Amino acid sequence: HAEGTMRDGNQSSTLGFILLGITGQQQQEDVFFILFLFIYPSTLIGNLLIILAIHSDIRLHNPMYFFLANLSFVDILFSSVTVPKMITNHLLGSKAISFGECLTQMYFMIALAATDSYILAVMAYDRAVAISRPLHYTIFISPRSCFLLVVGSWVIANASTLPHILLTASLSFCGKQEVANFYCDISSLLKLSCSDIHFNVKMMYLGVGVFSVPLICIIISYIRIFSIVLHVPSTKGMLKAFSTCGSHLTVVSLYYGTVMGMYFRPLTSYSLKDAVITVMYTAVTPMLNPFIYSLRNRDMKAALGKLFSKRISS
Repeated sequence: HAEGTMRDGNQSSTLGFILLGITGQQQQEDVFFILFLFIYPSTLIGNLLIILAIHSDIRLHNPMYFFLANLSFVDILFSSVTVPKMITNHLLGSKAISFGECLTQMYFMIALAATDSYILAVMAYDRAVAISRPLHYTIFISPRSCFLLVVGSWVIANASTLPHILLTASLSFCGKQEVANFYCDISSLLKLSCSDIHFNVKMMYLGVGVFSVPLICIIISYIRIFSIVLHVPSTKGMLKAFSTCGSHLTVVSLYYGTVMGMYFRPLTSYSLKDAVITVMYTAVTPMLNPFIYSLRNRDMKAALGKLFSKRISS
């Protein structure tokens, strides 16, 4: 029996898995496929425009926009980890994914999601310093510290992801290798394993704890911001402070709302509601971020306008 289990376990590493899709229902899968064909190019174009506009407009060469350009870059990578594979599989009528491809996808999903959350925390810290210590802003948020904060976000995110991947790689998988999702997510893979997964589950919840560190930083930053803004005598000053934070707060709410919907649910259930949350998390949020930031921001609109007029005239 042990030999059979080993053989099955090894089989999964050579054969890989079957991705059942978002709902597993063909008609619904077709609808999601059409939706993704619209969402993915919009995500790429929207986020690339943000990066190009920030790069080409000298007035946007400040920490707030440097962090925003990095967030857009992470969003491009994040949606590229799962969506193209889903579109390709749907077009080819295939649902297969190799074991290595599955682990790679899982690695980048976790690492980029973590990077996203740390950059959002850095952006909240930046706003808090700008509002609470305007005279010392350039000391706290110097070009060097901006660079270190972004590099730190990437390093922490990748270092905290590695243990999950190594632990999952050492598991044996037996029986049906069917992943109840359109990409390899850690909870779906743990359900398929016939190894003891207690330690993996503990590590997964520890990972959720690591995710909540940036959220705590964001909450502390906003408590600081609100405590100062509420003491501002002029309504104009108050509105100006809120307008710079409004877009960021919207993105944070959207991002953490879907993350909590994804991971704060039992390992056993998966319904259409979960499928919609998954799509929101992996595809819709990265697409909406550029719109949220550019629609509420005059400088961003001006930079985008300049970018378009430059392209048209050339």
